[in-house]
Amino acid sequence: MLNERQNQILKILGKNDQTSVNELSEKLEVSSVTIRQDLKFLETEGLLKRVHGGAVLKDADNLTNRLGMNYEKKLRIARKVASFVKEGESILIESGSVNVLLARELLKIRKVTIITTNVYIARQFRRNEQANIIILGGIYQHDSETLVGKITKACIDQINIDKAFIGIDGYSSEAGFTIRDLFRAEISSYIIKKAKDVFIVTDSSKFGKTELTNICFPRDIQHVATNIDLDPVFQKELKNAGLDLILA
Repeated sequence: MLNERQNQILKILGKNDQTSVNELSEKLEVSSVTIRQDLKFLETEGLLKRVHGGAVLKDADNLTNRLGMNYEKKLRIARKVASFVKEGESILIESGSVNVLLARELLKIRKVTIITTNVYIARQFRRNEQANIIILGGIYQHDSETLVGKITKACIDQINIDKAFIGIDGYSSEAGFTIRDLFRAEISSYIIKKAKDVFIVTDSSKFGKTELTNICFPRDIQHVATNIDLDPVFQKELKNAGLDLILA
C-alpha cells in the first residue's frame, strides 16, 4: 500500500506529467532524501519513471508509465472487480493499467486460470505458483507488451473463457467503446465475441473521449467497471442500455 505522501506525488505527476525532487520536497515539506526514497519505491512498483533530478509520468502505451495516473481510483476498481472472480474459473485479462492492478489483486485467489494477451500482465503472477497462466501467442508489440494478429485469434479459438476483462481508451455515445491501436482493437473485439461474460474495466477519465477505432457497443457486453466519479449522464446511459454498472 502507498502512504499519503506517495499518493500525493502521483497526484502531482498526474497533473503535470513531470516534476522535480526539489519541487516535491517544497510542496510536501519533507527532505529531498525522503522524496528520493519515495520515487525509488514508486518506480519499483511500476508507477513512474525516475529521471535526473525528478520523475516523469507519461500517458503512453507503456503500461509501466500509465499505472500511476489516477492510481487510487484504478486500485479501487481493480479490487471491486476482483470480487467477481471465483476460484476455479478461467478468465481472460486483456490489457490496460486497471487490468494490471486487477492481476495483482488476483494473486490472492488460488486455483484460477489466467489467460492473457499481455506479457506485462502475465509477469504479475511470476511469484504465484498456484495460478495457472496461459499467454496467447501472436505478434509482440514492444511498447504495450501486447500480443496481436492472426496467431492470437487462432489461440482464442482454442479456449473457453468464463469472464473477460477488457481495457479501453475511450467511450462516447456515438462511437461506443474505442481503442487507439487498430491491432489491439481487432483482438479485443474477437475476445468480446468469444467470452461468455465481458467486463469493460477502466477509470472514468476515458468517458467522453473517442479514440481511433470501435471494439464494441454497450449491447455487446454485460458489465462496465469504473470509479464512482463517472458522470451521471454516462451512468444513466449505461444502465438504460441494460448493463451492470459496477462503481468503485
